[in-house]
Amino acid sequence: MNPTDTPTSLHSESVDEILSGLTIEQKVGLLFQPIAMIGDDVDLDAPSPLGGGSLRHQIVDKGIRYFCLASMPEPANSATVLNTLQDLATSTGSRLPIIFSTDPRHAFIQNAGASHRASGVSQWPEPIGFGALRDPDAVRAFADVVRQDYLAMGVRMALHPQVDLATEPRWARQAQSFSADPHLTATLLRAYLEGLQGSTLGPTSIAATAKHFPGGGPQLDGEDPHFPYGREQVYPGGRLRDHLIPFEVAIEAGVAAIMPYYGMPVGLTLNGEPVEEVGFAFNRQILMTLLREELGFDGIILSDFGLITDATVFGKPFPARAWGVEHLTGQQRVSKLLHAGVDQFGGESNTELVVNLLEAGDLSEERLDASVRRHVTLMRDLGITASDADKRPLEIGTAEQITLGESTQAASLTVLTNQDAGGKPLLPLSVPQKAYLVNVDPSALPEGWTASPIEEAAVAVVRSHAPYEERDTYFLENGMEQGSLDFSEDFIHEMRSIARQVPLVLVVTLSRPAILTPLAEFASAIVADYGASDTAVLDVLTGRVRPRGKLPFELPRSMEAVAASRPDVPSDTTDPLFPIGWGLNLVGAEA
Repeated sequence: MNPTDTPTSLHSESVDEILSGLTIEQKVGLLFQPIAMIGDDVDLDAPSPLGGGSLRHQIVDKGIRYFCLASMPEPANSATVLNTLQDLATSTGSRLPIIFSTDPRHAFIQNAGASHRASGVSQWPEPIGFGALRDPDAVRAFADVVRQDYLAMGVRMALHPQVDLATEPRWARQAQSFSADPHLTATLLRAYLEGLQGSTLGPTSIAATAKHFPGGGPQLDGEDPHFPYGREQVYPGGRLRDHLIPFEVAIEAGVAAIMPYYGMPVGLTLNGEPVEEVGFAFNRQILMTLLREELGFDGIILSDFGLITDATVFGKPFPARAWGVEHLTGQQRVSKLLHAGVDQFGGESNTELVVNLLEAGDLSEERLDASVRRHVTLMRDLGITASDADKRPLEIGTAEQITLGESTQAASLTVLTNQDAGGKPLLPLSVPQKAYLVNVDPSALPEGWTASPIEEAAVAVVRSHAPYEERDTYFLENGMEQGSLDFSEDFIHEMRSIARQVPLVLVVTLSRPAILTPLAEFASAIVADYGASDTAVLDVLTGRVRPRGKLPFELPRSMEAVAASRPDVPSDTTDPLFPIGWGLNLVGAEA
């Protein structure tokens, strides 16, 4: 096909017809999904800071038709900007449109490798907050909002939901999971897919990517496999099958894509056979034997990002997550990924590696076509055209959506303790009074309340975040919440000092579990949030909204208990301070 040909029609041509009209180079381009950083003003010829050449080079010369948006235009302007790229794609080369994808964009955490803080859209709790709420209807409504927003922005693929079980309390990615409970996770996942994809993929669907197969929670010591020290995934409890339950539901519900995890299984057996100790995307037993043959998945297997090429990003080293195959060349890694069953390489753009395999006879066109067929089928199912921008809804982040997001934030809060020095419940704080505030905006106080020095206050309200160790050697490392769950001695001392002067209400954001044992000795009330505004928190504390959250994972009593637990077993710490499912009712709070 050349630039003078009639544009490819995803509506009038069959998948076979489209496939037969593609050159080898155009087919190869569909196997790559690089990262793009696009602002309100897009320069098609500017070199990417992440490598791979300009957008024009990648679209026209390399035939790439998938891009993950690490940064993107403001939502209200996004469709217009992205349509510039669609016009280029549908007028050159294969004439196939682009599928733009993104990590989550509707919550609180900003992490370039996992999620983006809400901007220009409604804001909701992190997914772990939906696990606390345990309400499939709320999840379905949220996913429908995401669907509408992505359609309006020109994004047609979600690199979520994340359905890993939060079984290792130290693991960095729990905020984007639903729960440690496989059955609760599966129930909420089904609702999420109903809201995002619908019963079948169509022109108003967003293609979902369930991740990270076969479950990313069981990391050795909870370390993150973005980095060399976190590459090992272990199963001392023999509970692989627990982690597969959400994926089985995802496949049954017709999920468009599944992403294998970075982790390298150590000591794992499958059907009585030892599993090769290489990253899951390089692992044919995991992807072909388990995912394709046993579980029956025939959608797109999209690798997690950056498995092939070592990189330095913004001055920080970021070695390829080629765990277990570090010794292989880039071309050999590509060969192993394709042999394992991968259909697309996330975060990569060196198409020559696949072309070289074909020319050397190390990859058949038949194998290439098997993956290309899945990509063309997805484009056809989604009904993407370059003119879609003119038909998209204009409203994003409506008042109704914003209100629903805020009320869901508040409802997901979990009351862990609630007893003042006299043994009576402190919450709800239904009578306006003077409050000493730490990390709380005074403007969020309800009418009649005032912020005051601790000497004049009747109560103290302190917001804090679950602890983690700050690290910054590798790119992305400073955004990952890893390591100890213990609060610092300085923080504990500061909170004890406050509690000696005035009743202390401690609100902790549980993006991961926290060791609250020393704080529970003197705090009058401890409340957990999972991503909530100050207004949402104060609505709960003052009885304007009744919290309904129950812990989606247990809160261990000590780090010793965490170290002794088995990473693949849900809720496995000895004598947890608060078990999974814990949450007190607030008598007197509004419904």
